[in-house]
Amino acid sequence: MASHIVGYPRMGPKRELKFALESFWDGKSSAEDLQKVSADLRSSIWKQMSQAGIKYIPSNTFSYYDQVLDTTAMLGAVPPRYNWNGGEIGFDVYFSMARGNASVPAMEMTKWFDTNYHFIVPELGPDVKFSYASHKAVTEYKEAKGLGVETVPVLIGPVSYLLLSKPAKGVAKTFSLLSLLPKILPIYKEVISELKAAGASWIQFDEPLLVMDLDSHKLHAFSEAYAELESTLSGLNVLVETYFADVPAEAFQTLTSLKGVTAYGFDLVRGTKTLELIKSGFPAGKYLFAGVVDGRNIWANDLAASLSVLRGLEGVVGKDKLVVSTSCSLLHTAVDLVNENKLDDEIKSWLAFAAQKVVEVNALAKALAGQKDEGFFSANAAAQASRKSSPRVTNERVQKAAAALKGSDHRRATNVSARLDAQQKKLNLPILPTTTIGSFPQTIELRRVRREYKAKKISEEEYVASIKEEINKVVKLQEELDIDVLVHGEPERNDMVEYFGEQLSGFAFTANGWVQSYGSRCVKPPIIYGDVSRPKAMTVFWSSLAQSMTARPMKGMLTGPVTILNWSFVRNDQPRHETCYQIALAIKDEVEDLEKAGINVIQIDEAALREGLPLRKSEHAFYLDWAVHSFRITNCGVQDTTQIHTHMCYSNFNDIIHSIIDMDADVITIENSRSDEKLLSVFREGVKYGAGIGPGVYDIHSPRIPSTEEIADRINKMLAVLETNILWVNPDCGLKTRKYTEVKPALSNMVAAAKLLRTQLASAK
Repeated sequence: MASHIVGYPRMGPKRELKFALESFWDGKSSAEDLQKVSADLRSSIWKQMSQAGIKYIPSNTFSYYDQVLDTTAMLGAVPPRYNWNGGEIGFDVYFSMARGNASVPAMEMTKWFDTNYHFIVPELGPDVKFSYASHKAVTEYKEAKGLGVETVPVLIGPVSYLLLSKPAKGVAKTFSLLSLLPKILPIYKEVISELKAAGASWIQFDEPLLVMDLDSHKLHAFSEAYAELESTLSGLNVLVETYFADVPAEAFQTLTSLKGVTAYGFDLVRGTKTLELIKSGFPAGKYLFAGVVDGRNIWANDLAASLSVLRGLEGVVGKDKLVVSTSCSLLHTAVDLVNENKLDDEIKSWLAFAAQKVVEVNALAKALAGQKDEGFFSANAAAQASRKSSPRVTNERVQKAAAALKGSDHRRATNVSARLDAQQKKLNLPILPTTTIGSFPQTIELRRVRREYKAKKISEEEYVASIKEEINKVVKLQEELDIDVLVHGEPERNDMVEYFGEQLSGFAFTANGWVQSYGSRCVKPPIIYGDVSRPKAMTVFWSSLAQSMTARPMKGMLTGPVTILNWSFVRNDQPRHETCYQIALAIKDEVEDLEKAGINVIQIDEAALREGLPLRKSEHAFYLDWAVHSFRITNCGVQDTTQIHTHMCYSNFNDIIHSIIDMDADVITIENSRSDEKLLSVFREGVKYGAGIGPGVYDIHSPRIPSTEEIADRINKMLAVLETNILWVNPDCGLKTRKYTEVKPALSNMVAAAKLLRTQLASAK
């Protein structure tokens, strides 16, 4: 019985790639240094999977930024603004597309389906001259082969690539991206031919778009593409991999009828209904790659339950055609539980990171082959029983409080227009008020202070003094820049979700459970293992301290319940919405304590609300109902004069704008700059928005500093569709990842642009 891994984390247990990338970007290391680190990392990953007994080991899943950008490079689909003149795409062009440079902005970045991973959105049009411009897939296959490891090269499938793209600037929004299929397939043929010549016997195409609601025209594109590739694929075993949800019945029929395809991969963790489709109509003689080990969470697999599912599938597809697999790439989980020394033994026994999931996959495959490791299965069963019966998982008081929320609306009593009037009388802000999203740069010194405090190398008094000094510096800087509504810069927080989770019950924390978000950006998601409550105030001390340093309004900064949920590893033993309601009640307590402490502006970030939207439209309404309700629970009890802000970033919000309005926040700041202001199109199309709104005026994920004129131009575009009295001026996300040498001039230009527009508006009256 064979085993397969869809993909593997790229950062390594010590985040080697992260630091290598940052050193390269800072000019402290060479391209050769970066390539060496990445080659060492790939080598260790391949050898680890080989030694664990995995038969189908992926290659070309390593990336310096993301796999969609890698495909853009492979196809030579470089936007003209990067002045690429052909040939093999190098780091300069590649990273300019991802991060921008001094003269041109980066390409749009958005979420990879419903995960917290991001990808760079391809910009395509009828005039793109595709060419085979990156040989990465072939190079990495040969690299593994040279190490004695046979791999399955992985490519983003041609149809999913096009459907994940967008029309380039200046191209009609109605342009059919699928019309480019005949132009990109010749390049796929070149890649396939080179892989065959190099000795590959298997190839994997990731076609995750097949789990979406696709019309017959889009489904036909899959049939058309693989029919065209069939002769080139001859002699290869071809796996088409899907993940993250059920495959709809019509898409299942299309997938299992594709020409030249010998195997199909399915997510059987999130796609449990797909089991019925497999049982009722799986094609004879084809391989089934059964994704029974969860690639998106960190809970140990219930091996007995998975083995039962797999044995049922054996009777459908045949013993020799069943392959045990992960549900999706392990990119979305932490690397190795061995690195954890902070988790207690009980919780640790409930978990499996990527390295442990590789072992689980192989253990299941061996069990199916009649070589069951009884000791391993027995220990797994004991851990499953321990988790179900542990008293630390359940809090009866919390369960009752969350259950009592059902059937209630939890909405502020006064409408937003009246609240904004009351708030303006209290805050006395100018038109086009300026603010930032929350965080300021996390300096080396600041990170050192937090690290030493956690390691108990400095006292609490020394730690508080250092953080106070940093807050004072950030407050003074904002006053010098003449920003209207200030933030304290969040120097006490390494990560917004981790910070709150550390102070809530029901959460556990890893020492090294890092997960890649994009490029070198990593997050360390907390683990929600039990019922959630707030034992004590979490932010009141710091917010009150910051407010005491200035006469200007100081925002209290909180993370919203939906974002805490979506950016954590969430317990899988109860519905997600029940956990979210518990978190909402905890945040509600914090909001009301901030208000009592005299904080008149409170930002409750829901950066990940759109991210959690289910992939199938039939499930949208239920999710949006409980997600929006959770946000309203947090602030339904505050006074009219307390201004509630929220923030959302990198996702396509246009399709959920009415739910955003229903959140009933007083002010929303939202990503807009990197996506060519497509958010504004919903207002051009007639959607009325009466609350305050700050569509970000510049992209903080790029080191590029926008000019005053550029920002003023963006604000003018917003004023064309939004009322002057509701528009706010702000960056599109927090400033944590930037340097002060970038932040100061960018914010200075932002404030100057707001003042310029105020003057022009005043003189036009």
